[in-house]
Amino acid sequence: MLRILALTSLLMLFLAANSLNAGAQAKHPFTIDELITAVRVNDPQVSPDGKRVVFTRTTTALDSGKRNADIWIVPADGSARPQLLIGGEKSENTPQFIGDGKRIAFISNRDGASQVYVMNLDSGTPKRVTNISGGVQPPMIVSPDGKKIAVVADVYPECKDDECNKRMREIEEKDPAKIRVLQGLPYRHWDEWRTNIRHHVFIADIDGSETRDLTPGDFDSPTHFYEDNAIAFSPDSRSVAFVSNRDGKDREMLTTNRDVWVVPLTGGEAKRMTLNPAADEEPVFSPDGKTLAVRSQRRAGFESDRWYIDLYDREKGTKRTLFETPDLSVDEYVFSPDGRSIYFTTAEKAAVNVYSIAVSGGTPKLIAKGGSISQLHAGPDFIVFSKSTLTAPAELFRVSLDGTKTKKLTDENASWLAQTEMPQPESLTVTGAGGTPIQYWLIKPPGFDSSKKYPAVFMIHGGPQGDWADGWSYRWNPALWAAQGWIVAAPNPRGSFGFGQKFVDEISQDWCGKAMTDMNAVFDTVSKLPYVDPQKTGIAGASYGGYAVDWLLGHTDRFKVAVSHDGVFNLETMPLESDEFWFTDWEAGGPPWSAAARKFVARCSPHLSAEKIKTPTLVITNEQDFRVPLDQGLQLFTALRRNGVPSKGLVFTNEGHWVLAPLDSKRWHESVFDWIRTYLK
Repeated sequence: MLRILALTSLLMLFLAANSLNAGAQAKHPFTIDELITAVRVNDPQVSPDGKRVVFTRTTTALDSGKRNADIWIVPADGSARPQLLIGGEKSENTPQFIGDGKRIAFISNRDGASQVYVMNLDSGTPKRVTNISGGVQPPMIVSPDGKKIAVVADVYPECKDDECNKRMREIEEKDPAKIRVLQGLPYRHWDEWRTNIRHHVFIADIDGSETRDLTPGDFDSPTHFYEDNAIAFSPDSRSVAFVSNRDGKDREMLTTNRDVWVVPLTGGEAKRMTLNPAADEEPVFSPDGKTLAVRSQRRAGFESDRWYIDLYDREKGTKRTLFETPDLSVDEYVFSPDGRSIYFTTAEKAAVNVYSIAVSGGTPKLIAKGGSISQLHAGPDFIVFSKSTLTAPAELFRVSLDGTKTKKLTDENASWLAQTEMPQPESLTVTGAGGTPIQYWLIKPPGFDSSKKYPAVFMIHGGPQGDWADGWSYRWNPALWAAQGWIVAAPNPRGSFGFGQKFVDEISQDWCGKAMTDMNAVFDTVSKLPYVDPQKTGIAGASYGGYAVDWLLGHTDRFKVAVSHDGVFNLETMPLESDEFWFTDWEAGGPPWSAAARKFVARCSPHLSAEKIKTPTLVITNEQDFRVPLDQGLQLFTALRRNGVPSKGLVFTNEGHWVLAPLDSKRWHESVFDWIRTYLK
């Protein structure tokens, strides 16, 4: 009998083991469809009593490509699963608690153009607050007294009221001659034509009785494409701080001089609070209203300069910098509810971490380590934030103020992640130019076998000031690339964030110098790994990453295949066709006719070495990309075809610098992966 029981136990263990093995084998490699349909969790907001968190949850229908954002709510202590709060076929976003937290404001397109709505949390019947022609857009904020809402809308600057804006739109739509009249800079920006409209801040009564333009004039307030956290109510609800560049037409695109201004809710002339010639952004009032905090840079014209927190004493009119050492550049920040501390995020060695620092000064203290952390919101004794990694989309977390206790509040992608074999990225280091350590990510494919040889693909990040952080991407996702059966290496060469400001600075006016030496060190090291086939390597990148691809292909034949997406190919024409001229001026050392810029072009422009390119190259460019305009990619493709290089071009007609629409993204990934497979068989 004992023998039978023993045999039965062994059989059960065998079956259980096989069941576990079957479960493990059931996991599949990460797919394009999973990337596109992953649930997107965004914009957490803590209730005034600290007991609840509302957030936006976005889903994507793969068949139609339609995205829909709804508002969900979850207990701030993580004691229950999130629940749908406001949903439907139309999208809702930008949730904000009102007053005591019994009501919520949000933006929705449920009645056509996007407008602001208010809803009682217990009744569930939304009421429209605004009716602004052309609709509204984030950011949207609620006054501390719960009576007003500030939101952004596009206007015709010559108009004094919204009826005028409505008439101007109707005239434009009915005009049979479709023409853009250019009268100055900017005339287009990132992915939009901006010939005759401006961003303005509108104030609306929550009871819906009045809506008016608080920032009239021929200015963008806040600055277009730099809207995030760009408006703030004072604690007494009597004024609004906002960001605007008021250097005048044309000058706006030649300078980074965005300043913080304050205007009374009653209207009138706005007061400029910052005299810094470099960028000042993200105004935040201290809870007692005595201090205005501003995220500021020091060098005018350099958009990737280090960011500091400057504190303005509103009564004394004085300013001090919160901290200068260590060399940490502030990404975003919030005050603690008692106003004694500030919490901020910063890029640090391929991660984005959270620190705290006393408002009185001192040394920043690490609170939470990434992945990549963003969207901070402070509760009474905790911080809520969004966090992603290279192998998991963003979810919401809370952490105690001393960093000892962390709780996951959402897990919206748990189901498909559990069925997906995700790689474990390795953070490695090589020696770059001048003996400087260069960090890079190495990601192996599913089912990796060290006894086999694999193709390798090198992914180059854009910027040039940017980084490959331990964070999720819906556009260039290294884990998805590794799932195609390749070893993936993603280097952080000179110019990358998170390794000190000097490291960032060293790529300006040297695009083809130290950064290329750094990348080549990674290429050499990875190609020598025993499980990498050095005869089957490819390279891919976008923006500056596309530039790096274009440059490298004119100086080496080591790669079997290449992908260049929205890459800068001709440094001579780029400064006169891009949108933000401060960027090209800084990176080249001056305007395009200056001696420094001419020297930079002669030394570093890929188009001057185009006749040397032999590598089969897929060129991707987008018609609405005004940062690296269509012409750059077409020049590269034309050069390749003239020289008989195997090549293919993709032009996405409705995309800007990034391919964002779901079905466009699906086609992009399929095309890119098919192209690389053709040459890395």
